[in-house]
Amino acid sequence: MNSSPERWPRAERLDAERVAEALYTQTGVRLTVQGPCPGGQVGAAYVRWSDGRRSVLKWRPHSTLADVTAGPLSVADILRSADYPAPETELAVQIGHAVVVVQQLMPGAKIDDLDHRGLEQALALNRLQAGRLADRPDIPPVGLHLSEDGVGYCLHEPLRRHNRRSAALERWITAVGEDSPDQLVGYDAVHYDFHPGNMLADGGVITGVVDWDGAGRGDRRFDLVTLRFGIHAKTCEPGVGKRLDDVLDAVPGDVLRLAWAHMSLRMVDWAIRHFAPTDVEHWLDLAEQRACQ
Repeated sequence: MNSSPERWPRAERLDAERVAEALYTQTGVRLTVQGPCPGGQVGAAYVRWSDGRRSVLKWRPHSTLADVTAGPLSVADILRSADYPAPETELAVQIGHAVVVVQQLMPGAKIDDLDHRGLEQALALNRLQAGRLADRPDIPPVGLHLSEDGVGYCLHEPLRRHNRRSAALERWITAVGEDSPDQLVGYDAVHYDFHPGNMLADGGVITGVVDWDGAGRGDRRFDLVTLRFGIHAKTCEPGVGKRLDDVLDAVPGDVLRLAWAHMSLRMVDWAIRHFAPTDVEHWLDLAEQRACQ
């Protein structure tokens, strides 16, 4: 089944003109909005500085600058220092309840269909995330929401009510959460939304990984499970899914179970609340491949 990019959970949509005007009022920085970013960059828009340079304007509603700086922005900064293609933050400002961030515009175009070459590069990038936050225990671990709802996503009640399959899946997710911490353990950098829609490439080479809004500390292999769910929503070169499944088979069971439970909850809940019943079945099919293991 080939799902469009709009079938991936997204943040609130950005009113870029209004945000740019508020940014100018508060800081005196004038940015010209050029249009929304495609794919995984919902909540983001292309902007141009007065000197002609182009960047990406993002916003995080109901956030504080201190939290964003201590978490996602720090993770991206640390990885970039290790030659990881994460965008540089050019400006970050608190405006009301939201944080407005202007980031470097990375080269390349978003990946529509992941091929074997792209998968190999994604796996290499994931390995670069290992141990990068060993000196930064202050960076918060990423949450899993296996026992309690997230804020606007990872809701349990929709699964309980939808049908027998989703209710059974929710019981398994809750059982996993009862025996485990509700945060990832570890000192790897975790992107949290590591799927092809958040990857840019040029000439077959990955040139950027964007949308670090949920980044934090934990186990990098969480991102490989996210990637597996991400390619389920798209077409990809034959054999890519099987190859990634083989990689996941080697992940320790306790880590894989936590990550799989989280992504199953995230995607099935979102599909129930936003998409057609056939989409729900699509995500249940994938979730059940490893649920109850």
